[in-house]
Amino acid sequence: MVDVAIIGASGYTGGELIRFLLNHPEVEITDITSRKYDNIPLHKVHPNLRDTGLKFSNKKLNDINADIIFTATPHGASMKIVPELLDTGAKVIDLSGDYRFNDYNIYEKWYGFKHTGKIDAVYGLPEIHRKEIKKAKLVANPGCFTTGSILSAFPLSKAKMLNRCIFDSKSGVSGSGIKPTESSHYPNIGDNINPYKVTSHRHMPEIQQELGLFSDVKVSFTPHLVPVIRGILTTNHSFLKDEYNDIGSEEIRDIYLKQYKDEPFVKIMDEGEMPRLSSVRGSNYIHIGCFEIDETGRLVIVSAIDNLVKGASGQAIHNMNLLCGFDETEGLEAYGMHP
Repeated sequence: MVDVAIIGASGYTGGELIRFLLNHPEVEITDITSRKYDNIPLHKVHPNLRDTGLKFSNKKLNDINADIIFTATPHGASMKIVPELLDTGAKVIDLSGDYRFNDYNIYEKWYGFKHTGKIDAVYGLPEIHRKEIKKAKLVANPGCFTTGSILSAFPLSKAKMLNRCIFDSKSGVSGSGIKPTESSHYPNIGDNINPYKVTSHRHMPEIQQELGLFSDVKVSFTPHLVPVIRGILTTNHSFLKDEYNDIGSEEIRDIYLKQYKDEPFVKIMDEGEMPRLSSVRGSNYIHIGCFEIDETGRLVIVSAIDNLVKGASGQAIHNMNLLCGFDETEGLEAYGMHP
């Protein structure tokens, strides 16, 4: 049994962490913090989580006593508190972008913050960095767009088959966070599709970093906001190296089946079956499918995840399970909610 605290528990990712951890047999939630909602019962902010006995608190960092601490804090805020939390002896899983980059110069360029809390972290994508995660003190949970994109291309990048990937992602509005904004205001998003940061989204260098560990593939990424609450559907347009021009769709699918055969949360679709958001909603699974090649040589692969779960809180709990030596699927076994 481990004691777990969540710093910044009032947002969507904080709520999802609590929802899953309440059913985790090896976890005791000791603290959920929020400056705004100090001493307010949990269900007043997350109305689906009732009769838990939990209340938000505004504890000082050095008063938090936990084995695992999740920092569900904004980009730029985590770096100010993570070093102090690590000094308590706890292991930290950070859900912001502050520790995702191997090169802090890239972080500072794309996030616009001067990094003041530089500490070595492990990138928390279990399908790639499982061994390193198990030994880590600080895990940097990946971005939501990043998760769906990387896993849709990783087997081919690992095999050094790729020249270029163009990722086109459609995200539900919960990715904008719990605070209402102009972009997430219903009249602006309903019956609409809004591309944004079409060549400058900060998840692009994160995707490039991870796929670039295995090959010299070039990455492009464009996100869109669509009028659904949860989910990210990513269409990966991949262009293979010339020596693979004669490869077929079945061979590509077999590469993915082999790479992910032991991954508990990666599901490869049957031939001709497309991933859909409703099938992964509320779950920690990623569905990958399509594997079609057109006459120009373009390979199309599609992935679907729940941005708040596999793209954030569920993946963070997967990382916690690895850190603590629990079964990887503990507390995360729920399937998606379809329809």
